[in-house]
Amino acid sequence: MAPEGRRHHPLVTPEDLLGHLDDPDLRLADVRWYLGRPGAGRAAYEAGHIPGALFVDLDGDLSAPVGPGRHPLPDPVAFAERLGALGFGSDHWIVAYDDVGGIVAARLWWMLDALGHPRVSILDGGLAAWRAIGGPLTTEVPNRPPARLELAARWARTVDRDELRRRLGSVVLLDGRAPERYRGEIEPVDPAAGHIPTARSAPVTENLGPDGRFRPPEALRARFLALGCDAAPVVVACGSGVNACHHVLAMRVAGLPDPLLYPGSFSDWSRAGLPVIAGEEPG
Repeated sequence: MAPEGRRHHPLVTPEDLLGHLDDPDLRLADVRWYLGRPGAGRAAYEAGHIPGALFVDLDGDLSAPVGPGRHPLPDPVAFAERLGALGFGSDHWIVAYDDVGGIVAARLWWMLDALGHPRVSILDGGLAAWRAIGGPLTTEVPNRPPARLELAARWARTVDRDELRRRLGSVVLLDGRAPERYRGEIEPVDPAAGHIPTARSAPVTENLGPDGRFRPPEALRARFLALGCDAAPVVVACGSGVNACHHVLAMRVAGLPDPLLYPGSFSDWSRAGLPVIAGEEPG
């Protein structure tokens, strides 16, 4: 059973997790992934992971082979079947983690949460926080039986490219990428440099404190209110719809309404040849 008070909370502390490693309904997902380094996440998992964790691949398990952007959402039914085959079920408390403060793990959290799973969290602070408290690591790969995972058949709380185009100016659009990518000074993977018109720079890394854990709810709330998130409906985006899920989680922690996710994000927008703005201003 998930720790008291954590069952529906998006975050679990390393200390809490350490005390529940032996819970039979706990399922851990190692979601490490590195831009431009295919296979590096699995290699990191094989070199050492939290006991009981299974590797979940962003490219193979959490994305469709083709679709809008670099990491299109998979069909929800296929996604549920895939995770069920790995051993993640409807009755399990699923905890995802990575080594970048949850910026990748939040994708799995968002997918399960958006499709109705009531017991999914991410490890606050990720592997760095786990190591800091002396949490154990292992190279042993668990053998989990398949589980029944019942999820909704359609994605919720999303917006596609055409709808976003129609709504530009009437929504608060947050860009979670690094500031230099927002400004168009560098662009390592997408065909254009800059940002979607009207998007406000809101790097997801600023959801975290110096210790790599999420900032307190009141600090997160102040951050998003300063970005204008109380003035209009909010849409979150990033490079390919992965890191933006971190904003959804942070706004949940802050007690703010859930924003809409643009799954294709800048990769979808730029590949379509739509206008892009460079510089500091939203445009």
